[in-house]
Amino acid sequence: MPTQRDRRARLATYAVFFVQGLTFATLLTQVAALQKKHGLSDGELSILLLVVPVIAGVGSVLAGEIAKRFGSRWVLRVAQPLAALAVVLAGLASNVPQLVAANVLFGLCLGAVDAGMNMQAVTVERRYAKPILTGFHALWSAAAVIGAVWASAAGGVGLGLPVTFAVAMLAGVVIALIAGRTLCGPEEEHVATETVASGARFPWRPILPLCLAMAFLYVGDASISNFGSVYMDKIMHSSAAVIPLALGAYQATTFVVRVGGDFAVRRYGPAAIVRIGGALAALGLAGIVTAPNEPLAIVAFGLTGVGLSVVAPQSFSAAGRLDPAGTGVAIARVNMFNYVGFIVGAALVGGIAEAANYQIAFIAPLVLAAAIITLARGFQPRTLTPAHVAGGV
Repeated sequence: MPTQRDRRARLATYAVFFVQGLTFATLLTQVAALQKKHGLSDGELSILLLVVPVIAGVGSVLAGEIAKRFGSRWVLRVAQPLAALAVVLAGLASNVPQLVAANVLFGLCLGAVDAGMNMQAVTVERRYAKPILTGFHALWSAAAVIGAVWASAAGGVGLGLPVTFAVAMLAGVVIALIAGRTLCGPEEEHVATETVASGARFPWRPILPLCLAMAFLYVGDASISNFGSVYMDKIMHSSAAVIPLALGAYQATTFVVRVGGDFAVRRYGPAAIVRIGGALAALGLAGIVTAPNEPLAIVAFGLTGVGLSVVAPQSFSAAGRLDPAGTGVAIARVNMFNYVGFIVGAALVGGIAEAANYQIAFIAPLVLAAAIITLARGFQPRTLTPAHVAGGV
């Protein structure tokens, strides 16, 4: 049975996931406004956007090394307020170099927080001894929606970027500072175990299916996030009122499925859920490729959200099981492939679309989503043996 301490740690972890979703959405919903403010071309904007996942990968690796020594609570208490500060600085930037500097700080902290909050989630899940990790990601999705709604409301009343960013991030920092006090400490996170030999290298082979699934997931996610609205505009010739519905359907189904995802994992197991998720995502992306009209395209975007929504939380959960000592190394490595997938997705789909069109371009994430089905057996619950760790491969 979970203790009162476990419940407090769970609530605190919900809070950091919420703040991360709010922070991410607050900045990303204003990309067009930032482009207009600084007079960036589409090419310059693409380069600026790619800075974030590249630097975030560095932040994720650093978080893994720091957490291994000092715990992920320390990472989150430093990186999450700094991520909020970076968003405010992006709004205040008066020139492109200042905006780039803010983006670099944001990317570094984004990667660190992504890794750290999932380390906390895995620790809480281990203490509860049942699947609960998908629920944390559901709250991230809900906070992202709230961030988007706030950005829309702020724009409607004419608030400038600095004020829009500062209001949301002030709330985020307050929540993060309060939650940081009750997150799991290193003595709760790092578990003494004979399974992992002291000083042994953490092996790549057991987590490789999780890394690949994470990358393939985010190729699809980046494709929809970056090009879903463009697809609706250029392929479906939708009106301004209809264009946002594609991404809206994707985000909505992602949230709904994550709310009930933990119950499904308990009943059917993570491998089966990931396998079904890969199949549904491939089916949804096939619908995007072949959709003859707007309603079917929107349904296809929603179905893709159903499938992809389960992969990330189960990747982190499986990585946590493969790291029974709670070092955080496995989670940090898996998280790094989040950004690999984002970069590949943006470049791959954008390149194919330029050579052909956006409808054909979605064939690439379709193929990779189908590949997740074959990787699902890597999510079967297991832990490392001393021989695995000693091998370090």
